[in-house]
Amino acid sequence: MTELVREISENDQLRADIYQLLAALLRRQPSEELLSFLADIEIETEAEDDNDMSSAWLALKAAATQYTQEQLEDEYFNIFFGVGRGEVLPYGSWFMTGSLMDKPLALLRQDLMQLGFAREEDVKEPEDHVAALCEVMGTLILEAPGYRQLAFYQRHIGSWVERFCDTLAQTPSAAFYVPVAQLAKAFFVIEANEFEQLSLDIPVNCPGSEAEKAAADETDKIEPSTNELAS
Repeated sequence: MTELVREISENDQLRADIYQLLAALLRRQPSEELLSFLADIEIETEAEDDNDMSSAWLALKAAATQYTQEQLEDEYFNIFFGVGRGEVLPYGSWFMTGSLMDKPLALLRQDLMQLGFAREEDVKEPEDHVAALCEVMGTLILEAPGYRQLAFYQRHIGSWVERFCDTLAQTPSAAFYVPVAQLAKAFFVIEANEFEQLSLDIPVNCPGSEAEKAAADETDKIEPSTNELAS
């Protein structure tokens, strides 16, 4: 059987890389290696490219040289853990419902199972942690068809992630994480536009769409499963 090789555009590779970078920055305080990478990153900007994304990259590049590991560890702890509770709760269910471990988390776990994602045994954070969701999106962009990316983003990320970025940027303990939040916000604004365009391009009866499911139910026709990630 011939194996299909999915071509990844330069834009999609960049999007996936940014998702993975944000995941690394939001999962724990940045390592020395990550700080070195950010400090040395080359940012191509021109006068007409003076936008939120370029400004955020430049601010993050500068911030990567300004803080010690001890300062970053303290900042991350205060923001996301704190004594009893952090200043920001980085969970989708919290931003969607005001509660933890709520219905959005149950739906997310169901969708992750259908997509073939398994939780690692040593991971203690719930699956709706913003870093985990960024990791999933980075993988979907490289491995899954567009309609699966769109469905996951709209259902589990798009409705709240910009509010999370605003909250993080305004958090009292945030210093290094201010440009992190600014970069994330600028990126997710672009992602929202990307997925809005994608939703207009996807046919109503594409595999996995609600229209197709309804038609299949009416005709009692069994269709092949499309729950696995495209390879």
